[in-house]
Amino acid sequence: MTPAAALDMHRRFIQEVGEDILIRRYTGTGSPRPKTDTATRARVMGYEPKELVGSIVQGDRKIIALVDDLAGILPITTNDKAVVRGKELAIKAVDDSTRRIAGTLIALEIQAGG
Repeated sequence: MTPAAALDMHRRFIQEVGEDILIRRYTGTGSPRPKTDTATRARVMGYEPKELVGSIVQGDRKIIALVDDLAGILPITTNDKAVVRGKELAIKAVDDSTRRIAGTLIALEIQAGG
């Protein structure tokens, strides 16, 4: 599968079953800290019981987010937040390897919770 075909497949899937979320980045110090929100479309899922190992705990969410809308703020780090259905979640881990095709980043898998 070519990177372009994989990206097209992911786009169609996430447009159909996904939802709009925000990736929130805080800057500066003190309170209130300025923030920047970047909207993207993503598939948000819970983890299955068999996946609850290591740092993954009940209540965490797996977010598959296309990099199209996030290109301007990459890399996403654990200092960023994900806003899903109005709730701000801490980003615990970002996997930018699983959804790479021939070296081209298609989507990020994000573990978020809180």
